[in-house]
Amino acid sequence: MSKKSLAARCAAGVVGGLMLAGVGVAAFADPSENGTGDVDVTVDIASTETGALSLTVAGTETSLTETGSTASFRQFTGALPNVTVTDTREDVDPGVFWYVTGQASDFVGAAGQASITPDHLGWTPSIVTANDGEVAEGDTVGTSIDGGANGVGLVGQELLALALDSADAQAASGQWTATANLVLKTPVTVAPGSYTSTLTLSLFEDSY
Repeated sequence: MSKKSLAARCAAGVVGGLMLAGVGVAAFADPSENGTGDVDVTVDIASTETGALSLTVAGTETSLTETGSTASFRQFTGALPNVTVTDTREDVDPGVFWYVTGQASDFVGAAGQASITPDHLGWTPSIVTANDGEVAEGDTVGTSIDGGANGVGLVGQELLALALDSADAQAASGQWTATANLVLKTPVTVAPGSYTSTLTLSLFEDSY
């Protein structure tokens, strides 16, 4: 016999004995509830965090449409979804700064067309959150078709936004938002069709 069955059997025997003892003496009154009590259990758990620096992006995709093409190149433009840096840290060491970069992959053709390399994608960053220069946008990055010193495209990690002093970058909301106008320039001989690239945005923290 299991312990569970044995316990149930013993309990039945006790109840039965009480009922037999009451016969001929007095009828048992129905059990009544004589009050209840609730206990609120509370606990205070101290925070082990002093805030965090984090990045969010308002969308997971964007599209470029053709505009401003010439006899020399085809041009497609669009906008980067808002990129927001949230800083909830209470204490930041002197000389600490943060910055956001972007880097694109090849535009891969859906029908097997030859890829368009990321040097053909450029951007013009801008800061959405009002400020007095605590956070600055990165320089315009042109495409390889534009040429020049900044005509390198988003091949490497190009600067979107920069806070040179995290202690000074104290927006009332604790958030800073940036965006960028995107431009893709290709040769006029580019194969038609759908292409997709991934633009990776990264938040870094460093110190002097």
